[in-house]
Amino acid sequence: MAHGAGGRASDELLRTVILPGLGNDPRSALPDSVVLSNIGERLAFTTDSYTVTPLFFPGGNIGSLAVNGTINDLACSGARPLVLSLGLILEEGLEIETLSSILDEIRKATQLTSTRIVTGDTKVVGKGSVDKIFINTSGIGVIPEHIGRIAPNQARPGDAILLSGSIGDHGVAVMAARENLSFSSNIQSDCAPLHSLVASLMTATTDIRCLRDPTRGGVAAALNEIARSSRVGITIGEDAIPVHQEVNGLCEILGLDPLYLANEGKMVIIVPSDSADTVLETLKNNPLGSESNIIGHVTDDHHGTVVMKTTLGTHRIVDYPAGELLPRIC
Repeated sequence: MAHGAGGRASDELLRTVILPGLGNDPRSALPDSVVLSNIGERLAFTTDSYTVTPLFFPGGNIGSLAVNGTINDLACSGARPLVLSLGLILEEGLEIETLSSILDEIRKATQLTSTRIVTGDTKVVGKGSVDKIFINTSGIGVIPEHIGRIAPNQARPGDAILLSGSIGDHGVAVMAARENLSFSSNIQSDCAPLHSLVASLMTATTDIRCLRDPTRGGVAAALNEIARSSRVGITIGEDAIPVHQEVNGLCEILGLDPLYLANEGKMVIIVPSDSADTVLETLKNNPLGSESNIIGHVTDDHHGTVVMKTTLGTHRIVDYPAGELLPRIC
């Protein structure tokens, strides 16, 4: 299960088995979308699969998660989403009412984001082969001509690192629903499409190095991937990272670290330091970025490593997650 959790084991599986097995360079940067630049327009193409349990949770459901997650992967390449595909793997015995509710949420999410489901596939498998429903969505978007390359390997020493809002909400909301933690009922998933937020950023500045939505493995995994792909060090401040009080309290009780929890409506943004204030102001003017903050900077020291200055004034390494903190989260 750790091989699917977005941490060190996932990375090792990709680079030692999957990439070389497909004839690809295991050292390749792995952006959220591949950019197709030889077909007239710069297109971004991405795909993702969703297996969350429970299917419905405070602030979202597997249907809205599948649409928003793929749109956010396109947005991380600077792309405006256009069309989506939808693959459904349904377990024998799934209630038609449940499927209809999920499809209704998918329809609402596509309408909200001005995208369309243009192709898809449906399979039904025997009871026990999947857990009720698995969803795969793929997406295609267009990257504006004036936008440069946005990828995990573009960070440079001196760059500023911003976070678009509080972290850990999605992971805690799903866990609370799964375990019936009634005292956490006010925590909502942050599941939301981020393409409009990215569009506003690209209007404010064309000098964006990296965009990453910290889903599986959380902010810790996203920053570690950027540090290694760009061959730089990253330093962040614990007191600069926004975390809602309810999320932080539950994490303290259960021994969890918000840095490693999944998010579905937040973004890590890396820009040159002289653009940081402009980007921060733009983020805060958008409802999806109202809690944003500058959380650190890129350094030429400790290449491939993320270091956090704690509230006590000490420093600790923020490593890749070593296993699966919360299973079946997205």
